[in-house]
Amino acid sequence: MFSDERKDGSPRFGKLHFPVGLWINSPKKHFAKLSRRWPSVGSVKSTSSDTASRGSEPVEMRPATKNKASRHKRLSTLFQRGGFGGPTSGVGGRCTSEKKLADLIDPLPEDRVQPPSQGEVPGVLKIYGGDISTGANYKSVLATVRSTARQLVHEALERYGVAQPNAEDAYVLCDVVGSVHATDGSWQAQYLRAVGNSERPLVLQDVWKPKTGCTRRFEIRRRCDVEKMAEADDDDGAGINSQSHQKHPRRFRAASGGHVAPKERADNLSLRRSISEMNLSTKRRRERKGVLSMAAGEPVEGGPAEESRLKAAAGAEGTLAPSASEEEAVDVASLEQLSQCLIQPPTEHPYFLQLLGYNEKQEFVIHVMTRRRHIFGRPERRPAPDQSSYVDTFLSAPDILPRHCCVVSSVPPADPSQPRGSAMVRPFRGASITHNGAPLHRQVELAPGDLLGMGQSFLFMYKDPRATAAPPAWLPKAWVSPGLVGALACQACGRSLQERQEAFRAYLKSREPQLRYRPQEQEALLAEIVRLQEAPGCKLGPAFLFGLCLEHAARELEPGHLPRLIARIVQLVKEAVWEKIKEIGDRQPENQQDKGESGNLSVEEVAADLRPLMLWMANSMELLNLVQKRVLDIEKDLDLEGVSHSALLSSDLETCDEAMAVLDEVIMSTFQQSVYYLTKTLYSALPSLLDSNPFMATAGLSHVPELSSMPEGIRGTLAIYQATLELTRDCGLHPDLVSQTFGYLFFFSNASLFNTLMERGSSQTLFQWAKAVQIRTNLDLVLDWLQGVGLGDIATEFFRKLSTAANLLCVPKSSLLQASWSRLRNDHPALTPAQLQHVLRNYQMGPGRMSPECWSPPEKEKDEIVHSDIFESFTDHPPLILPCDGFRLRLSEPVSDDTLHRQLVRLRHFLWELERESLPANQRAVYGLDPSQ
Repeated sequence: MFSDERKDGSPRFGKLHFPVGLWINSPKKHFAKLSRRWPSVGSVKSTSSDTASRGSEPVEMRPATKNKASRHKRLSTLFQRGGFGGPTSGVGGRCTSEKKLADLIDPLPEDRVQPPSQGEVPGVLKIYGGDISTGANYKSVLATVRSTARQLVHEALERYGVAQPNAEDAYVLCDVVGSVHATDGSWQAQYLRAVGNSERPLVLQDVWKPKTGCTRRFEIRRRCDVEKMAEADDDDGAGINSQSHQKHPRRFRAASGGHVAPKERADNLSLRRSISEMNLSTKRRRERKGVLSMAAGEPVEGGPAEESRLKAAAGAEGTLAPSASEEEAVDVASLEQLSQCLIQPPTEHPYFLQLLGYNEKQEFVIHVMTRRRHIFGRPERRPAPDQSSYVDTFLSAPDILPRHCCVVSSVPPADPSQPRGSAMVRPFRGASITHNGAPLHRQVELAPGDLLGMGQSFLFMYKDPRATAAPPAWLPKAWVSPGLVGALACQACGRSLQERQEAFRAYLKSREPQLRYRPQEQEALLAEIVRLQEAPGCKLGPAFLFGLCLEHAARELEPGHLPRLIARIVQLVKEAVWEKIKEIGDRQPENQQDKGESGNLSVEEVAADLRPLMLWMANSMELLNLVQKRVLDIEKDLDLEGVSHSALLSSDLETCDEAMAVLDEVIMSTFQQSVYYLTKTLYSALPSLLDSNPFMATAGLSHVPELSSMPEGIRGTLAIYQATLELTRDCGLHPDLVSQTFGYLFFFSNASLFNTLMERGSSQTLFQWAKAVQIRTNLDLVLDWLQGVGLGDIATEFFRKLSTAANLLCVPKSSLLQASWSRLRNDHPALTPAQLQHVLRNYQMGPGRMSPECWSPPEKEKDEIVHSDIFESFTDHPPLILPCDGFRLRLSEPVSDDTLHRQLVRLRHFLWELERESLPANQRAVYGLDPSQ
């Protein structure tokens, strides 16, 4: 997590005078990171016979040469080598016969051999046949883009040794899309479709690609099984294909694109064309796709294009491929309908673009100014008496006057380098006209892009291609301030000053999870959030406020800002944690140079020192969950935006991955430091559990929650457990991390007590019944107290070794002397043979008494006992596994916690003060807000 230069002198890396090795193993060995994305299917290696990694590889095309012998040699070599990515054993089963090769090779003389076209270049197609031969993997079949599915089924059946007559009618080639299981590498089919007899599998494989994470392979199955599967799916809507099988009767009659609704057929013509129609004219397909690509919306119901598409859909359902005359009829109807929409605006004359109209089905979209004076008006039945009543554009609406509006275009300047003047618009008397939304009563200038409203129905935009392009006057300025003033106090929103002030005050006191700020205030805001961690009652405040910053950046700021913000937040958290670790190390007694004697810190002092680390552990865990959700959104953007933005999005994802890796290390470091100092305190308190006599206590031995009523020997150990439990609850630590923290403390306590018992057992008479009863009683009191605070199951699991040793020593001597080695091994399986033999050999038998012969281990176990260690290893601690659910922060719900709400309101006022300082002096008091409010 931290740089190498900081390791020297650090309490984390410095050598501590600690009797027992305690350091946790490298997190790279036992740490299960959840911040990484799932591996792609291509990276999963499978050993299953039906693995999809072999079937998903592209078909390799080998161009032929003019030399006939050379071609023969290449084709022979093709089948003598193993399949691509598949096993290479069994060469004889994969070689094709010379007769087949001779049939595929052009029999013409060598001087007349021509290079084959692209459609004739052979390739290798792998066909899986698990239904034919149990345990078979696949068979390689030589094919070209002209090879049909029926031909490939015939070839595959010969390769599998199926010699029945007309066997190709009983089998069908299936296009199967699926994925490789991430754990066991098995093939999981997600979609299955029967390929038509006349379809081209190689073309199908090249044109239709599976979605990301899935692969394709071809399987040969019995036709009856496939039809039964489709019928079952149609009945219950489940199965491999689920909803895709709802159109089963039509799927077999339609082409490779399947049955598609009429509108979808018009939007994507390629889906309703059969693969067998790939030999159509390239020019016709290009023209048809070019025209249909202009139709973005659905045509008018009942129109010619709609009728032609419905006819085309009905034809596709009835026949395998429509005739050429039907296609021409569809294309002509589409061209006639769409040609009216392909209108190029004029480039030499100004014009009006009609946005709204009275009867849009009978009105034009573009009205060109062919004269310098252009008049809008309503058509009249009686003829006009003179030329002064001439109208250029007729508008048929009741509220339009015969002469409604006049527009005069600008005169070209004498000097071409000078800018062109503006046009003028003047309403006739009594006409209802608006200019950019405001009522127009007199002549004004008309700039390109201005909006003219006439009556209650018409709205036009004036365009002049000869003028210099400029933003229209009605277009609002780009909103560049995501701060408080720009969002809530903008004077262009139409609200009064009092309304803006009320909205402003409501935002400052709102419980909505929203925190608005400007990019220039981001650094000061993040530093203030880090300082809030030291405030009392903070708990998950930093993670909550950091999450609101991420939400604001994702919603209001440019997309590239979010990854940089994540990296900056993680860097600040890392620096804060490092400073706290150094402070705790400097306060340790062994690092105090001004004291003559170094004593152990009390449990209260240790808990106070560890509180900042526990808080950052809890906040880092919640923050990691929020960052992971944002990274998932970036991955979705990568799938949507495609290759054109893949470089930028990949860079953003890499930045986020690095930040999440740092958060992983922060969580690991805080966990390591916390359990280190807690186990260091436990080490001095645990031996009294073996030495004290619980029967000397004045209180009863029943379970009591108060530590003051517990025996003196176990009171210190329980005090450490209680302080740790209160510390984790006060810091809001995730329940899974609380369990794993106590799991490590119990692991250390068990190993330390058991090793002490093994070491001191023979010399201090611990291996006798009377002392064992005291140890068993102390241990039972500890387990009962832990059960009362909700930690009984974890404690029972990790104290099993010590509990088993105590139970063995508590067996009465008379019963123990009669027990054999095999019985003792069965009754106490938690003890290894070496540990059991050590206890029995040093058991206090009494003066002059020897151990019975029945305690001797068998000869086959003696060598194992000699080379085995009797002590428990501290390196076999449980790994830290980060949780994946159960998080507490909800950024989509109102803030219900009063402490979090107070911190949120405080930060909003802090941001307002920063923004107010950047405003001009005459605008600071406009909003009527006092800093104390």
